[in-house]
Amino acid sequence: MATVFLTTANTFLPSPLSLSVSSSSSLLTPPTLCCPHKHNAKRQLALCKAVSESTPLSPNFTKRSLSISFITSFTFFLAGKGCSDASAAILEADEDDELMEKVKRDRKKRLEKQGVISSSDKETEYLQDLVYKLSKIGLAIDNNDLSTAGLVLGGSTDTDWVKNANKAFNKLSSSPEEKTQVDTFNSSLANLISSVTRNDVESSKLAFVWAASSFEKWTTLTGLIGQLKGL
Repeated sequence: MATVFLTTANTFLPSPLSLSVSSSSSLLTPPTLCCPHKHNAKRQLALCKAVSESTPLSPNFTKRSLSISFITSFTFFLAGKGCSDASAAILEADEDDELMEKVKRDRKKRLEKQGVISSSDKETEYLQDLVYKLSKIGLAIDNNDLSTAGLVLGGSTDTDWVKNANKAFNKLSSSPEEKTQVDTFNSSLANLISSVTRNDVESSKLAFVWAASSFEKWTTLTGLIGQLKGL
């Protein structure tokens, strides 16, 4: 009987090795309750739920995780901001370089234009005569004196003062904008001559305004506006 009991007891008592493995495993895994009675499933589930609810996550662990997450996000934000700032600085530097190059080109063109104007005394005289002619025509039209305006105009665009003015335009015009204003002036002048010939006061006034405005814009573009009297 005693032999049977001991044999039975040995089957329930774990060996020292199994105790060591068991104790080591208990340190790595959370404790669980095992109910010896398999038929009492509800009681086993209730006890396991109680044990699980009694071991919540550590508040310190949660705060530490949130802190690490916040610091990581903030670091990426600063890194991205630094990259965008660097890109913006590069773009601004490129824009500054382009602006400086444009300023240099414009200054070079102005100097070249001034050189051409300085060596164009005859063309400047033609343009000064044009200013005097336009002043007389404008005064006559303003007084509704189309006969006097017609005498100054000469009745066509083939007059010497118109031809001389176009010689000056052709020599001193270099940009597309300047040439556009010359075309506008010539077409407006032709309309002015036609309106004066028809004795149409309103059309004459409108055509004169277009001609005078285009000529003034041209002198501004070429830098001659300060060198011609009467403008």
